[in-house]
Amino acid sequence: MKWIKRIIIVVLSIILIGFIIPQKLKMPVVGADSNSYNHNTFWHEGWGSSVVHKGVDVFAKKGTSVHSSTKGIVLATSEGNKSGKFVLILGPKWRIHYYAHLDEIKTKRFAFVNQDTEIGTVGNTGNAANTPAHLHYAIATPIPYTWRIDNAPLGWQKMFYLNPIDYLSK
Repeated sequence: MKWIKRIIIVVLSIILIGFIIPQKLKMPVVGADSNSYNHNTFWHEGWGSSVVHKGVDVFAKKGTSVHSSTKGIVLATSEGNKSGKFVLILGPKWRIHYYAHLDEIKTKRFAFVNQDTEIGTVGNTGNAANTPAHLHYAIATPIPYTWRIDNAPLGWQKMFYLNPIDYLSK
């Protein structure tokens, strides 16, 4: 029974440490600024089969360098029908940073990254093939923020998504 208590203490300590690590985000697209994205697109309706837009699209020239917006560990690099080439990074506060529609992926799974690490380049892969090159950037949390739920379409899912614009604007 003692070993179960120890395991629980270790797991809870790891979770707590994840929340204590400070989070400071920066714009992931090199050279982009607040004029490079539409400030009203987070949770915008009518976004095809996704119903709402769960992130922000940062527009830039195809091939522009994309850096990690935070320090963290790369959980996945892959390609999907909607996302195109994408990278998932676990950062401080257990937040998952999602970079999609990349032209190239320049990192590997389980790599440690910081804000100076190039993880890919801006593109228009996946369901963005007929749009100008951009980075789709989203922040998700596995810990539900229930106070974020509202009556918007799929409003209950807002507890798992943070508006990246709130962090990029600081």
